[in-house]
Amino acid sequence: MKEKDKMENQSLKEKIHRLITGLKDSSIDIRHQAVRALGEIGEPAAGPLIQALADAETNDHRWYIAVALSGIGAPAVAPLISALRIHTEKDFRRYAAAALGNIGAPAVEPIIDAMATDDREMRGFLSLALCRIGKPAVGPLTRRLDDADEIIRSCAILTLWQMGETGLPSMIDKIQEEK
Repeated sequence: MKEKDKMENQSLKEKIHRLITGLKDSSIDIRHQAVRALGEIGEPAAGPLIQALADAETNDHRWYIAVALSGIGAPAVAPLISALRIHTEKDFRRYAAAALGNIGAPAVEPIIDAMATDDREMRGFLSLALCRIGKPAVGPLTRRLDDADEIIRSCAILTLWQMGETGLPSMIDKIQEEK
């Protein structure tokens, strides 16, 4: 790596660190500016934000981190799901799932795929993320009602059920088609 690239990389890391620190600032304007800036930085900020989420001491701080992660969008999905496997603390998982839910449609298929785990608690948080996404998750979940993986099938059923009026009609239609 060239010297100029190293300096730019270091400068970006320092900027990300400053912005993450800004998420704890007493000024709401500074917190909002930090959220926007971290979202604009995108993928390079995902890892440091996930680490900050793991280290966060208050739910207020976790919330701003989750909002920043959701602002990154699709590039944050895979790192968030990987982190859910590693970090088992409920607060971490709750806010990571909230970030995934706020990312929306780009997170649906990776979330459903990640449900193929023996970790029941993780599956529950992933289901909550899909419920938060809502309608964009219904079609992919309905298609997974016939999945070869029994855990995915069960998760799809339970998540559609949990979605209530958003998910139940699709599940009922699928069952009636099979009769």
